[in-house]
Amino acid sequence: MRIVIVTDAWSPQINGVVRTLQTIQAQLEGRGHAVTVLSPDLYGSVPCPTYPEIHLAFVRSGVIGQAIAAFQPDAVHLATEGPLCLAARRWCLRSGVPFTTAYHTHFPDYIARRTGLPASWFWSYIRWFHGPAQAVLVSTQSVRRQLRAHGLSQVRPWGRGVDLAAFTPDAKPPALFAGLARPIQLYVGRVAVEKNLEAFLAADHPGSKIVVGDGPARAELQRAYPNAHFMGALFGEELAGAYAGADVFVFPSRTDTFGLVMIEALACGTPVAAYPVTGPVDIVTPECGALSDRLDDAIAAALRCSRDACAQHGRSFSWERSAEEFLTGLHCIDSAVMDSAA
Repeated sequence: MRIVIVTDAWSPQINGVVRTLQTIQAQLEGRGHAVTVLSPDLYGSVPCPTYPEIHLAFVRSGVIGQAIAAFQPDAVHLATEGPLCLAARRWCLRSGVPFTTAYHTHFPDYIARRTGLPASWFWSYIRWFHGPAQAVLVSTQSVRRQLRAHGLSQVRPWGRGVDLAAFTPDAKPPALFAGLARPIQLYVGRVAVEKNLEAFLAADHPGSKIVVGDGPARAELQRAYPNAHFMGALFGEELAGAYAGADVFVFPSRTDTFGLVMIEALACGTPVAAYPVTGPVDIVTPECGALSDRLDDAIAAALRCSRDACAQHGRSFSWERSAEEFLTGLHCIDSAVMDSAA
C-alpha cells in the first residue's frame, strides 16, 4: 500500500504527535508499505506566533497536490489542522481525492489557553476541517464520544503504543536522583502554557519535583519555581531512567487527547497522578495511578500503587496494534480518481 501522510508537526519538533507519526511510519514501512511524509521541513516556513519552536509552512494547494499526485498513493492521511494540511485538504476536495484525518490534541482548548479566547469559538473550525474526512482517527473512547457530541460521527479508533525494549523498570536512573528528597515527582513533556505545568510545580506534596522537556515557558517557570529541577529534553536510555527512577509521574495537562508519556512511565513501573480528564481517564486505572481534581490528592494516592501492576499495564500498549488500527482506518483511493487528480 502507498500512503501519503501530511503533517504540520514534524522534526525537529519534540512532542507526542511527531513521535507517534514517526513510529507509525517505521511500523508501516517495516511491513512493506510505502510511506511518504509531507512536512514543514520540505517547504519554506515561519515560526509560529507565541511558539517559535514550531514552524508553519504556507504553500499553495496546487504545490502540495502535485507532491501527493506524484506519489500515486492508495491513501491520504492529514494528521493535523495546520496550514500544510489545510492546503492538502483544499486540493483533495477540489480533486475528488478522499482522505482521513486525526484528532491528536484538544485544539479548541489548546488555542484557548494560548489566546485567552473561549474554546467554544474554535469548535466550528474543528467541525469544518474534519467534516469532509472519510474517517477521523482518535486515540480513546472519551475523545470519540466528545467528537460525536460535536457532530463528527465518522470517528475511528487509533490507539498508541510503547517501545517496550526501551521503557522498562530496569532503566538506570539519572545520577541527580540519588541526592534528592523522596518522593521524586516527575513531569515529562513540552514546557508550555497549555500543559498546565504550574499546577504540578505549585503542588504542596513534599519531595522533589523534576521537569524533563523544553519549551517556551521554561525560563519563566524556572524563575518562578527555583526549587524544581529542570533537566531539559532527554531521550532513549536517559529518558527511560528518569521514568524508572521517579516515584510518581505527574500529568497536569487538561488538553491532551492521550499522553504518550503516561504509558511510557507506566511501562517503567511508575504510577501516574493526573486530573480526571480526557486522556488520563482512558489510561489510568486504580491499580496504576490516581485521578483527582486536587493534584496533591492524586499524587498521594498514586504513590501507594504497586509498581509491578504499573509495569504490567504499561506493557499492554502496543505499537503493532496501533499500526493495525491506523491501516484499518485509512480509506483507499480508487485508481481512476487518482489518475484524474494527477
